Amino acid sequence: MITKMTITNIHVLNQDSAYDFYVNKLGFKLVDDIPMGPESRWLTVSPPEQPDLQLVLFPVTVSKMFPKDVAETLIGLIKKGIFGCGVLTCNDIFATYEELKAKGVEFIKAPTKEFYGTEALFKDDSGNYFSLQPLNNFGNENSI
Repeated sequence: MITKMTITNIHVLNQDSAYDFYVNKLGFKLVDDIPMGPESRWLTVSPPEQPDLQLVLFPVTVSKMFPKDVAETLIGLIKKGIFGCGVLTCNDIFATYEELKAKGVEFIKAPTKEFYGTEALFKDDSGNYFSLQPLNNFGNENSI
């Protein structure tokens, strides 16, 4: 039986820029940076308190995996902010919002109390968006 997820992809437009964003702005830790041929590398990062989850910063480029028409479509969708990548949690959403905003993270929505809890939305440097929420947000009346 499957016990947990350990690796998943985030499609990015530029690995170097994505590395800077995830490591220097979000505070993720570098796990692997392994050359995979002349123009490719396996680049993974992890949230600092979740080292058993690796996020592959997976570039969308014309390749065997992404023929030209597919790559162009994916790049267009990523740039438009169509891909939502997930929910990231923190201890203090207001302090984290201010910290990330000061580092240049583009927020779509400031922390706002919603029917399901408090949430802020931001984009990574490629255009993928994430929900930022406090720990134990869902159904917690103390989440704001």
